[in-house]
Amino acid sequence: MPRTLAEWLDYQQRVHPHAIELGLERVRAVWRRLGAPAPAPVVISVGGTNGKGSTTAFLQSMLAAAGKRVGAYTSPHLLRYNERVHVAGREASDDALCAAFARIETARGGIALTYFEFGTLAALLLFAEAALDAAVLEVGLGGRLDAVNLIDADVAIVTTVDLDHQDWLGRDRDSIGREKAGIFRPGRPAVIGERDPPQGLLAAAAETRARVLRAGRDFDVRAQIDAWRWWSQGSGERAGGGHPCADEEPGSALMIGKIALAGPHQIDNAAAALAALWALRDRLGWNGAACVEGLARAQLAGRLQRLADAPELRVDVAHNPQAARELAAWIDAHPVRGRTLAVFSALADKDLAGIAAALGARIAHWHLAGITDAGTRGLDADAVATRLAPVIPADRRSTHVDLAAALAAARASATVHDRIVAFGSFHVVAAVLAGSGAGAGV
Repeated sequence: MPRTLAEWLDYQQRVHPHAIELGLERVRAVWRRLGAPAPAPVVISVGGTNGKGSTTAFLQSMLAAAGKRVGAYTSPHLLRYNERVHVAGREASDDALCAAFARIETARGGIALTYFEFGTLAALLLFAEAALDAAVLEVGLGGRLDAVNLIDADVAIVTTVDLDHQDWLGRDRDSIGREKAGIFRPGRPAVIGERDPPQGLLAAAAETRARVLRAGRDFDVRAQIDAWRWWSQGSGERAGGGHPCADEEPGSALMIGKIALAGPHQIDNAAAALAALWALRDRLGWNGAACVEGLARAQLAGRLQRLADAPELRVDVAHNPQAARELAAWIDAHPVRGRTLAVFSALADKDLAGIAAALGARIAHWHLAGITDAGTRGLDADAVATRLAPVIPADRRSTHVDLAAALAAARASATVHDRIVAFGSFHVVAAVLAGSGAGAGV
């Protein structure tokens, strides 16, 4: 009997003994059995600690505005698994995903695949059959050993590098940067979206002999009156050299108005996306007007998404200290007359105290809940409170039976002048979106 999508997803979580097993040998073998499907004539891979989803959304929107047929693969999802695979602006259907999973199941034989590896192969199959102009692939974890790295990207982006997933990627920024640089390819553009990247990332890029495009040097964005000016001076250094090549073409400049996604960091994500498209101009063309339109229309749920007013309610997937610092900067830039209240939870492998410390006194009260549907990575509310105790006094935090109760308590205590920010794990944002009826659209 054919499986439903829910049945396939449940099955995939039981095929492999571990939720995560980095390495390309198993998934590459199955990919080859499937015929090594190429997802599109042009592929952009997007890695990094934070900003991957936003950069992917900007790329997808700009290319669509230019009339290109685009596929986008992202993770994790918020409310529906189908959110992970977009073809020409539409989520993949249950039937299409199930058919792809059935092909993968037949091809894998005795090879065990993880849930993420099943999904990556399904996206590649669906993209290969969709007659795309370009595919944008978001890296799941790290880069070098992530299943997305099966594909040799025409341009690879690393947005930022910070401390996250340290048990898998390394204990410092240099080690993590090296892992993320694994998506770079010899002679191909490698966009680095961070102005002060770790030396490990730069060294690995040089060893790969990628054509490096660095923010603040090869491209940048500057604030203007009611706008930003983005510029690129060419296609970047080669083989880790210290300057652009003498034979590079002249650069480009673009005036950008509205950026659809909220947050001070989004302009940097947009700048990196623009640098990637500029590097691909010989393959995809360059349409500045479409880029401006795409940046103004990009959509992505859970990134400082506004769900309600009086009191204001925002959701955000800030689940590591770097993302929390960006959230803090946004709060500082957008003060409210009243207090800012938090609805918060995160998974056991996250630096909860570091997240809270980044917000500091900006949060008047923390409404804490557990995450009970994340297996061994989940924490109950008391465990969350214990992790936060060193940085949040007891009178500024309370625990609740679940996220719905935490949000209800925050709303009950808020005035019309207050702001509630529900943030942390994707599980938090999903629960609030589901409870508000807002869905994963924006």
